[in-house]
Amino acid sequence: MDSNRFGITSRPVILLVQLFGVTACILLFYWVLHYRGGLAFHDVNKQRIFNLHPLFMFVGFIFVASQGILSYKIVPVKKDRQKLVHLTLLGLAIILGAIGIYAVFKFHNESHIKNLYSLHSWLGISAISLFGLQWVVGFIAFLYPGASKNRRERILPWHLFFGLFLYAMAIAAAETGILEKLTFEENSKMPLDQFSSEAILVNSTAIIILIFAMLVVLSTILPRG
Repeated sequence: MDSNRFGITSRPVILLVQLFGVTACILLFYWVLHYRGGLAFHDVNKQRIFNLHPLFMFVGFIFVASQGILSYKIVPVKKDRQKLVHLTLLGLAIILGAIGIYAVFKFHNESHIKNLYSLHSWLGISAISLFGLQWVVGFIAFLYPGASKNRRERILPWHLFFGLFLYAMAIAAAETGILEKLTFEENSKMPLDQFSSEAILVNSTAIIILIFAMLVVLSTILPRG
């Protein structure tokens, strides 16, 4: 299908991407600082260690990866340099995501909680691991040493497909992570009125993240404007 049939270009949609993305980042910071007690890599309050996980996974991994996905639309330089920006941002996203994974393993180990017991954890580990593999394949095929032109043309459609598929997997991990956290809190002794206000904030953030991801995908299929 011709992307021009949508009747719009990617430019206004990318503006919405940034609006929803930044809003989600702000709400996540507000959540962990106002409701969860702050951030720390080392603390007797283990919740502060956990709080690094959602921030690094969304702000560091998903939000930065989104900018990498859209770099061909938003960075006004030659294609070779766009390619370098694309790989750099995705590489940075993987590194920041790995820090987020480290934080939750540290939290679990110091709190004597088992690791990798939930769908959320399986999705998250799979997404970042496959993102890393996708990055390596992209680097070898499109940057250094670089495949032949014919081979690159054959690889590109699969590279694009798996990139968006893994992005969707990362969003699924984020959404199931939010559900998992609220489910645990619902079974705690936290006062209901405090939980209710927190639930509204976190569920609203989850909806904003979903809209943000939808706009990212839409931007990739619209013509540049």
